[in-house]
Formats: sequence, structure tokens, C-alpha cells
Amino acid sequence: MHIEPFGLERWFAEYEHEADVMLAESGIRSLEADRFDLDPGALGYVIPTNGDPKLRADVGERYGRSADEVLFTCGTQEANFLAFLALLASDAAPGGEGSTTGSGSHAVVVTPTYQALHAVPAAFGEVTRVELEEPTWTLDPDAVAEAVRDDTAVIVVNNPNNPTGRYHDETVMRAVYDVAVEHDAYLLCDEVYRLLAEDPLPPVASFGSHGISTTSLTKAYGLAGLRFGWLAGPEPVVERAWEWKDYTTISPGLIDQHVAKQALGRRERRILQENRDLAHEHRTLVVDWIDRMGLDWYEPVGVNGFVTVPDGFADAEAFCRTVAEEASVVLAPGGLFGYPGRFRIGFGLPTAELEEGLARVRRVIRDEEER
Repeated sequence: MHIEPFGLERWFAEYEHEADVMLAESGIRSLEADRFDLDPGALGYVIPTNGDPKLRADVGERYGRSADEVLFTCGTQEANFLAFLALLASDAAPGGEGSTTGSGSHAVVVTPTYQALHAVPAAFGEVTRVELEEPTWTLDPDAVAEAVRDDTAVIVVNNPNNPTGRYHDETVMRAVYDVAVEHDAYLLCDEVYRLLAEDPLPPVASFGSHGISTTSLTKAYGLAGLRFGWLAGPEPVVERAWEWKDYTTISPGLIDQHVAKQALGRRERRILQENRDLAHEHRTLVVDWIDRMGLDWYEPVGVNGFVTVPDGFADAEAFCRTVAEEASVVLAPGGLFGYPGRFRIGFGLPTAELEEGLARVRRVIRDEEER
């Protein structure tokens, strides 16, 4: 087993701690803790370790699934990791526990995407990538169908997509789901940005028995430090993922779950609307900035987009290093996603920081033009 170093996290480790402005973060600005009751009582384990049954039932209703078809995790990252373990390192095929139909060690992953979505399954088996089509980053279900093999266990999509911000419509996603059904595989969709859309699509876990959704309160809710997420899908997959979870984080954090109940309760509508409004306002600012800089992107859903590198720089890494070292602003080089001619910009941070970061990057670009 071999796992690739996580390039994006290593990049952040190099620059984020000392930088003034983090303009590469892909989530919305963080909420203040004082909006919530932070006292869960005695600080013991969450019992049962897959999460509070009532809260799991409430979350399951969002997908048309039961409490036993939901597993609470330490963010979306763990949800995806456990799903891959369940699908690629064990027998949890659509035919049910003990079935061999559809099981395998092969994954089809739609890219560009967050590195963990292809690096982790590649560590357990084999990955075939299906590239989104520039410049609008469209997803072709026929290309997915061509990539599927007899031993394909899972098709992986991130929707809305990171880093491009492309939100594939329901017709496309259902066509990809049909490919999974036809080949007795699962469709796993990382939906961590879904609720930042003004009109969110139905989650993939609601499509049927071959659908799996992963998400968390990190990106859309502004609760990154909570580290609370979940996996929703067929019970055989969730059960196997829970078995693996007992060897990772054991249970979700007690305080995390306590706050999550509040965020998913009566506060939810207000939190999401605040965050959608902020994303819309900031997207308008960045659209104007990109136009003035003579750059290009596909206007995204969510709070991150994939922008062309300005003239005068060898590639995205050279540009992003210059910005970090001369302007103390962190951007994400597109080479980390397989596209060295682009960089990822995040615009979910507080407004004043966004405006300051854009102004600093503008000066770097103008300085290069004058050289």
C-alpha cells in the first residue's frame, strides 16, 4: 500500500501559518462559537459510537434513509476514507452483505478534484480518472461509462466540484448514477458544498440503493473546527464503514455532536442563508476583480474557483509562490489538481480580508506587468 503525500496540505503547511491572508480556503468564513450552547454535560464518549440515534434518524430523513444508513464521522475527510475502506477493502457490494457482485478494487474518479478522492482509493486499488471538459468543466456520463470495468466498485464525483466550482445538474448526476447501477457499482458523491447553492440538488444518497453521499458542517455551515460530518448510504456500506471507524476516531466528538444538533435544528435556515448571501456578495467582488485583471474562470457555485494564471509567470506554482512571498497571501497552485495553468482562489473569508487579499494580488500582477 502506498499513499501519495497530500500536496495541497503540504503547500498550506509551507505558507499558511505565516501569511496575512488565506485566499485559498475553500469554505465559508467561520461562525463564532458564542452562537451556540457549548456545554454538552459530562465529557464522555458518544454512545453508540456511530452517533446519536435520534440525530442520525433526523439526518437520514434528508436522504430518505434510516438511522442505520447514516454514520457520523470526523468531517467529510473521514467519511470518504471510511467509505473507500468499506468499498475497496471489503465486500459491501450493492447485492448485500456477503454478495460478490459489484465488489472490486477499481474506482472511477472524476477529476480535477480534492486529492483525497483519488489518492485514497489508489492506495487500496486502482483508479481510472475521467477529466471534466474545459472551459466549462462539464461531466460526460458516457466518458464515465467507458471508464467503468467489471471490477469497478465505486464511481466518485465531487459536486459542486472542488477546485472548479462546477455544479453538475441533476440530469447529469442521474445519468452517472445509472452507469453505477448498470455495472452494480456505487456512486459516491462528496457533497460538502451542496448547501451553498441557492437551489441545492437532491443528494445522491436519495437516488436509490447504489447512491452514497458524504458531507459535513465544514464548508456550507462555517463550522470547520467542529470536524463533524457523515456518510449516508446503503446499510451494508455504512455498517462496514462503522466497523472501520472503531479503529480510527471511535466516535464523533461529544461537543461536536452537541453543536451539530443545534446547527442542524432551528438555527440551520438562518445559518445557510447568511452564508449563501455572503458567497453571492463575494462572488460578485471576485468576478469584477477577474475581469479587471484580464483573467478567466468558470463562475462557480460555492466559494472557490479555478482561475487562469496571469501573463508573465511560468506556471501557477511560480505565480502562487510570488504572491505568498511578496504579498503574504496564500493561493493554491492548480498543479496540485493537475492543471498548472490555473490557480484556486477561495472567497468565503471575511469581506475585509477578501478585499485586502485581492488588492495585494492585484499589486503583484501589476508589478509583473511593469517589469
